[in-house]
Amino acid sequence: MTRAPDPAAEIGPGVLSRAASVVHWFVVVEALLVLTAVPALVPVLLLAGDASNAPLIGLCLVPLAPGLSAALFTWRVFGTERDLAPARHFWRGYRLNLLDVLRWWLPVLALLTVIGSSLANLGAAGVPTGYGVVLVLIAVVVLLFSAHALVLSSALSLRTRDVALLALHYLAARPRSTLGVLSLLVTAAGIVVLTSEGVLLLLASPLTLALLRNADPVLRDAVERFTA
Repeated sequence: MTRAPDPAAEIGPGVLSRAASVVHWFVVVEALLVLTAVPALVPVLLLAGDASNAPLIGLCLVPLAPGLSAALFTWRVFGTERDLAPARHFWRGYRLNLLDVLRWWLPVLALLTVIGSSLANLGAAGVPTGYGVVLVLIAVVVLLFSAHALVLSSALSLRTRDVALLALHYLAARPRSTLGVLSLLVTAAGIVVLTSEGVLLLLASPLTLALLRNADPVLRDAVERFTA
């Protein structure tokens, strides 16, 4: 009977070989994130600037969440049984999580599109400024919910309804993780404002790893309490 290869033996015991394997993982995950995100982000950059394009921008962003989910799936493997084949884990995660992620991501995108269109037309509608503030707060909550849902649907096999309920539950039940997600969102927004969307895309690999590490308490609690 042929034994499965030992990931540790494949990498080697030396410090340099282990460091090289870490760099290899970051580079490969980054390249695959760029590969899956570019078809979504390039049209967004071309369409940006006109409020009437909000529905098209929302449609272009459909592939974004499955790619991020695959990266989270890959980083979970990185923490448990690291080998030299991150691309294989990425595409396995993409295939396994694609439909589960899209089932909640499409309604979220529709809601964010409506919010974006409303914010872009506040002046023409003549509504109070406070209405815009409320819409921004709703959008932030939706993004926080999406981050929890993304981690849960990437790491666990759950029904869409359960993913949504747990993501809402952990917004308040794990406030430190929720604040951690908020800090990542602020960091991402700051990177875009101070540099460009391209720089944010090039930092997607470490940011997804940070998102997974931040969600450790959420995943541990979900596994202990809500899975068999």
